[in-house]
Amino acid sequence: MKPACMKYSWLAALVAGVALAGCQPAAETTVASTVTAEKATLEGETTPIPKDWVDPDTGHRIVRLSEEPGSRSLYFHQNAYTAEGDKMVISVDNPRGVAVVDLTDLSVKRIYEHPDAGILFVGKRTRSVYLTQIARQNGEVVHPKNELQTPTQLLRVNLDTGEVTELGAIPKGKIHSINSDETLLIGAFAEHAYNMEAGPRDSRFEARYEAVGPDGKPLTFAEAKEVRINERLEARIPMEMFTFNIETGEQKTIHKATDWLNHIQFSPNDPEQIMYCHEGPWHKVDRIWTIRADGMGQQKVHHRSMNMEIAGHEFFDASGERIFYDLQTPRGEVFWLASYDLKTGERVWRHMPRDYWSVHFNISPDGSVFAGDGGDHEMVARAEDGKWIYLFRDEPINDVAGISAPNAAELIKPAVLKAERLVNMQQHDYRLEPNVTFTPDGKWVVFRSNMHGPVHVYAVEVGVAN
Repeated sequence: MKPACMKYSWLAALVAGVALAGCQPAAETTVASTVTAEKATLEGETTPIPKDWVDPDTGHRIVRLSEEPGSRSLYFHQNAYTAEGDKMVISVDNPRGVAVVDLTDLSVKRIYEHPDAGILFVGKRTRSVYLTQIARQNGEVVHPKNELQTPTQLLRVNLDTGEVTELGAIPKGKIHSINSDETLLIGAFAEHAYNMEAGPRDSRFEARYEAVGPDGKPLTFAEAKEVRINERLEARIPMEMFTFNIETGEQKTIHKATDWLNHIQFSPNDPEQIMYCHEGPWHKVDRIWTIRADGMGQQKVHHRSMNMEIAGHEFFDASGERIFYDLQTPRGEVFWLASYDLKTGERVWRHMPRDYWSVHFNISPDGSVFAGDGGDHEMVARAEDGKWIYLFRDEPINDVAGISAPNAAELIKPAVLKAERLVNMQQHDYRLEPNVTFTPDGKWVVFRSNMHGPVHVYAVEVGVAN
């Protein structure tokens, strides 16, 4: 029989001060102990990375979920959680593979290892993580010099048993998303590869972009990225978006373009609804689009109304009925978190000051609050004090004295975002994007960070219930 304390989830246990191991009172975490933990013990020794602490600047509790350096949480719109909310997946290195964080006791267990394994997402119906793996012959990658043309194996690994199911392979391209009933995968491929990066990646970062400006001087990371992305767009490489039937292995092209097709996402609830983007410099492209799984119903979500207006980093809410995105009118000057309702056509723009802008935003499962992962001074917002993980609540801007325009129902609804700081990210290098997500119970925000040197996965308590 389990001890009484096992009725607590790990989240509740941390809040209630219950130690899951042994059911003894948990040691109190103080700011002083945190500061001590973050300092080097002796010269020449490795600086210890705290397991949990209270951020002295925000008062919020932070927990390190990963055990191994080089661990990463998933991209902000890729589902990492089971439908029951008891497990999440992270990537691990040395050796490369997949680990499962059990959210009932905080244990971490590797369930799959392969030098070419890549995590895609968790399917909620089967409690499985979907993976890609580069096809090999006699232990060698088939086409090592042309990544986009390399045959890729598709696998499914059960999070509870570790059972591996081979789903087939795609001859080229990559998989982006899975539909809500786990019958279709969707991906895209280009006729030929295009390398935008300057060399091997540093283990602490996600990409390596380098370029020089008109004066011959090196550009910042963010500016160099813009240059390289524009070069890729201007290459106008023919591309195809395709679905992959998980049961039959059938691959079907649903859209062709010389636009750069990226950021493809299935709706969390409608198995036929797809959102994707035209990638490139945001002020140059009409970015956000929807399409049905049969290739019909293509629709542009946001229509630019001024030069240098940008919209991007789009994502669905949990219902799949609303699309949210970063909107700036114009770029780098006026900041909004915008949304579009696919059923009603309602548009809401939530204004925020410069420092609140975040590389990525996300929304809680119940739709009541948002999270943002901040940004540094080199990024588009040029924030003076933007290196924070944020919690946002929106407040509508109501009509004055109940008086509204005759066509108010047809107009964009304005609102403002109110922020609460969750994590001080001053020691984080934003060449690694934190990629915030909410846990399924909505009480914690998960993110990746190199704030202590190696990349780890963390969760900060927000205390938001469904």
